[in-house]
Amino acid sequence: MLGFITKPSHQLLSLLCPGLRIPRLSVLCAQPRPRAMASSSSSWELPLVAVCQLTSTPDKQQNFKTCAELVREAARLGACLAFLPEAFDFIARDPAETLRLSEPLGGDLFREYSQLARECGLWLSLGGFHERGQDWEQTKKIYNCHVLLNNKGSIMATYRKTHLCDVELPGQGPMRESNSTMPGPSLESPVSTPAGKIGLAICYDIRFPELSLALAQAGAEILTYPSAFGSVTGPAHWEVLLRARAIETQCYVVAPAQCGRHHETRASYGHSMVVDPWGTVVAHCSEGEGLCLARIDLNYLRQIRQHLPVFQHRRPDLYGNLSHPLS
Repeated sequence: MLGFITKPSHQLLSLLCPGLRIPRLSVLCAQPRPRAMASSSSSWELPLVAVCQLTSTPDKQQNFKTCAELVREAARLGACLAFLPEAFDFIARDPAETLRLSEPLGGDLFREYSQLARECGLWLSLGGFHERGQDWEQTKKIYNCHVLLNNKGSIMATYRKTHLCDVELPGQGPMRESNSTMPGPSLESPVSTPAGKIGLAICYDIRFPELSLALAQAGAEILTYPSAFGSVTGPAHWEVLLRARAIETQCYVVAPAQCGRHHETRASYGHSMVVDPWGTVVAHCSEGEGLCLARIDLNYLRQIRQHLPVFQHRRPDLYGNLSHPLS
């Protein structure tokens, strides 16, 4: 039996013709699963998630229009949860513009996304909102905040990025996230959703396996890494890191990404994808803005953990606890 996420009918594919405003929806079948771990559920009974890929600019209203089109398409196709990438609200030209465009979670822009969740009747993972926190007046810096909304538009969880990307790579240019952003103080416990228990992270967090292990030990079944990888690290590390996090935690990994050129000084790699707990890429976006779909099979996840019980085999007596369980 093929372990697939969703197999589109000819009717569905016809809906995704180039004449649509959102023409690119890629769905990849997984490789055959080991026979003992084949799913016993009909794929059409499994929860469907949508992974959105876009090219944010400094224009917040245009970005919202693009995100709204993707989310409405996801709802029309039957998704229960849509994932938007880091900086879905905007990507500014410099730190000063980032601070100027930022808003609190109770601001006008966030209310539009809350209304969008209610209108479409699905959950939204808002992968990295430029948030003016309660300490804005003191720090004049923001948080990179991952917000999870339910289908009523209510906030179910917030996670503020804990690992800030301060790097300088040849060919990609310097990145100093800490110039405008404060690191978050804590991790967020996994949240129950219609697709499974989701652990929240953001982009650069993917390079720190301690975070993913802590979320998995706290009960996460899906890890999400909304991102904006660059043109140097993307081809070299993006898929490798996503598959590694999936394999070591035995979780689904959902990774919505920014793509293309945002303005004259910044571009992103794209290649949004979903990886299953076996480490197989089961959905992948085409080039450009669009979305891909995946079905989340928690029975399959539990079978993998039963057949390969790595968390029971850990030896903290030899190397200590590489992560600490969340409270």
